[in-house]
Amino acid sequence: MTGTVPDPAALPPQTARVLNLANGLTVLRLLLVPVVAVTLLHDGGRATGWRIAACVVFGIASVTDRIDGDIARRRGLITEFGKLADPLADKALTGTVLVGLSSLALLPWWVTLVILVREVGVTLLRFWVIRHGVIPASRGGKVKTLVQSVAIRLYLLPLSGPLASAAAWTMGLAVVLTVVTGVDYVVRALTLRQTSARAVSRRATAASAGARTAPGAAAGAPASRSDAGSAGARERARAEPAGAEAAAGKLADPPLRSVGSSDDRPVARP
Repeated sequence: MTGTVPDPAALPPQTARVLNLANGLTVLRLLLVPVVAVTLLHDGGRATGWRIAACVVFGIASVTDRIDGDIARRRGLITEFGKLADPLADKALTGTVLVGLSSLALLPWWVTLVILVREVGVTLLRFWVIRHGVIPASRGGKVKTLVQSVAIRLYLLPLSGPLASAAAWTMGLAVVLTVVTGVDYVVRALTLRQTSARAVSRRATAASAGARTAPGAAAGAPASRSDAGSAGARERARAEPAGAEAAAGKLADPPLRSVGSSDDRPVARP
């Protein structure tokens, strides 16, 4: 199938140990989520040093997001824990930072909602088509991830003047790319559900089952008509002897002599 490759999350469980490097990086990213939140919200987001620290921690967590999946696939370290924890860590990190920025009135709430709805929706779609294959990251999706990461880092820093305007424009571009690539992902997910080898096989199986049951149903209709005809013939056969017996009885009975016949009439006197 063009444009798709087997999804590691759709493969049977691997024999790799849960305690491995890839899962360790995922757990590290999860542990850094509250650290980012604390450093960002410290002193109401007014402390310059803490805002810079939040940007640095977010950058480290973003790096682990890029390399843990590559390590797991390259070294055969895919586990059930990693399949679940990796997307959760990604959404937890991004969602925490965006909500924190909006709560500090540094980022409009509608921007946070648009990005979070898209990210959560794409994750759900990924699990929805997981048995059909994986939708490879498009060029637009990769650009979106890069622009979004840069925009978040700029908003974490205490910028002002032209740099603050640059951060706003970058976030605006990230929002546009978020919506466009989200719609593209939905279209590709629906297409994959219809055109994957699994979907084609299921349709062929259903068609084969329908073809096997159709001759039996067609043969059943003539049989029913013939049965009805036979029943009617049997009813007629039972009715004919009864009619013949009735007719024979009428012929066998002698005619009754009428009252006041000629023998009973009195003889006239001379």
